[in-house]
Amino acid sequence: MTPQHIKFFKELSKNDVHIAGGKGASLGEMTRAGIPVPPGFVLTRAAFDRFLEETDLDVEVEAELRKVNYKDVNSVDKASNVIRDLIHDERMPKDLQKEILGAYKKLKAKDVAVRSSATAEDSSQASWAGELETYLNTTEKNLIGNVKKCWSSLFTPRAIVYRNEKGMRKSKVSVAVVVQAMVQAEIAGVMFTVHPVTKDHNQMIIEAVWGLGEVLVGGQITPDSYVVDKRDWSLIDVTVAPQEKILIQNPSTSSGQGKGGNAWVRGPKANVDKQKLSGKEIVAIAKLGKTIEAHYGLPEDIEWVYLKKKFYIVQSRPITTL
Repeated sequence: MTPQHIKFFKELSKNDVHIAGGKGASLGEMTRAGIPVPPGFVLTRAAFDRFLEETDLDVEVEAELRKVNYKDVNSVDKASNVIRDLIHDERMPKDLQKEILGAYKKLKAKDVAVRSSATAEDSSQASWAGELETYLNTTEKNLIGNVKKCWSSLFTPRAIVYRNEKGMRKSKVSVAVVVQAMVQAEIAGVMFTVHPVTKDHNQMIIEAVWGLGEVLVGGQITPDSYVVDKRDWSLIDVTVAPQEKILIQNPSTSSGQGKGGNAWVRGPKANVDKQKLSGKEIVAIAKLGKTIEAHYGLPEDIEWVYLKKKFYIVQSRPITTL
């Protein structure tokens, strides 16, 4: 029997946003549809809600939020720090810890990506993309700590302000946590199945970087950019951006020292000015994007990774800006 706080991707569908958040529900939906998604599970919102109730943190969090003066940045920062520390310092209930570590062992993946998945996410009311935190290359040693960091990222200054701006201070926002087998990407990127700038439905845009894709989310690296015509897969535009440094798994982790996390390294000289994806690879990922778009019946914003000649999808959500 699967424990009540854990749902593996294959047990979830797009209708499970209320328990798994937008990210978790989407990964479940794509897994069921046969899209190549690295395996994983979701620690449902019930786990976070229970953690808050059992430790009485829900009362303390509420009290801190009531003190916030939204016109004062320092007031927001102070509340965020207090709440995050409270969550960080509280012990995870033993049986919950056991469930999480048991599910992790079932994955048979040494390193995992731990991602927050807000249960109000990607609804028509609000999109939490980019508001919450992700921890790549998490090891067994820091898994529980990173789950708690994902929980507490519901209370970053940005998230507190965002909830206020969206008029959601009174509504119940919770957070699920996605734990997914880590793919040590040689290349990673994003893909918009409708051109987000020109809004042309016949064009999709693909962006690519060497190494892990977190650098794109953070805007730290300028990616290659490829515009593809969805009708005949022709390349309309190719822009190659030089990239000297790449984000990879912390070398001490891969050599078994167990430190976890990521590290910046200088990429091979030969790759600095090289186009990240070949024409053939661009078409392959574009076709996968079109399949996902057709499945959802909506323009999608997709995160992908590439390792050993294979593409994997690590996230897909509706484009909210069209």
